[in-house]
Amino acid sequence: MKSLIHVALLFGYVISANCMASVYNLPTKDSRLIGEPVSHKVKKGDYFQNLAEQYDVGFLAMLAANPGVDPFLPTRGSHIIIPKQMLLPFGKREGIVINLAELRLYYYPKGEKLVYVFPVGVGRQGLATPHVTSEIGDKRKDPVWRPTKEMRERYFIEHGRAMVKEVAAGANNPFGKYALRIGTSEYLIHGTNKRFGIGMRASSGCIRMYANDIEWLYNNVAVGTVIRILEQPVKMSYEQDGKKIEVHRPLTPDTQAEAKLVMTDAVRSFIGEDKVLFETVSRLLDKPEGVVVSLK
Repeated sequence: MKSLIHVALLFGYVISANCMASVYNLPTKDSRLIGEPVSHKVKKGDYFQNLAEQYDVGFLAMLAANPGVDPFLPTRGSHIIIPKQMLLPFGKREGIVINLAELRLYYYPKGEKLVYVFPVGVGRQGLATPHVTSEIGDKRKDPVWRPTKEMRERYFIEHGRAMVKEVAAGANNPFGKYALRIGTSEYLIHGTNKRFGIGMRASSGCIRMYANDIEWLYNNVAVGTVIRILEQPVKMSYEQDGKKIEVHRPLTPDTQAEAKLVMTDAVRSFIGEDKVLFETVSRLLDKPEGVVVSLK
């Protein structure tokens, strides 16, 4: 299998048989671009959730990359974009990096020139996943789920009855089979007993992953691994064939109906004085597509 992966990596990335993650060659330090554009021809029975699981991408990423396409009944025979090409987030290429805006987890194995990329689910409005720099403090197999006091109080207000104080390992456990603790906090990177919610803002603040992905991460990431959780809705890069930009919808704070992106000084400096590029980027900021766009 390793030899097949190494051959496939020559073409940009591969979906490993041992994990669902996309594995990419790390680009040079002056480049952030990884992967190649992927298109899927819709066949009978295809819909965004099963395609997201098949290609190991997030549901919202599929929606953003294919505006106007019915996620439940895409037109048979049409081609839809699978967001498998991306720009690496700004910052050190080490350990685990989670970019909340793009709903992705990047893992840079020490001593390897590779990066593994996974879709994740993060906290919904009012239950935001924190921005932190920490480390993996603990790993647990078959974790017991114990809702926090705040979760139980919120459940009682919403449902009028008490919430269970713990759920043992098994099919009904919201943590799934594996969990990695972020530092000594109550926040975890964990699996889930629900298929829907990966690549969405739907958790109570923790980081959710597909079952195969969290199992692979559990088996390959050591306690003490550095983890950075950040929010970079706009990623830019100067590549050999021109400027590239990737824009994602920002997280929405409690005080706003919907967060909006604005043209920052950094973005203005990046696109320069070209009016056509300015209009292109303005449209992307207004309606992010979450895919790499070439600015020429």
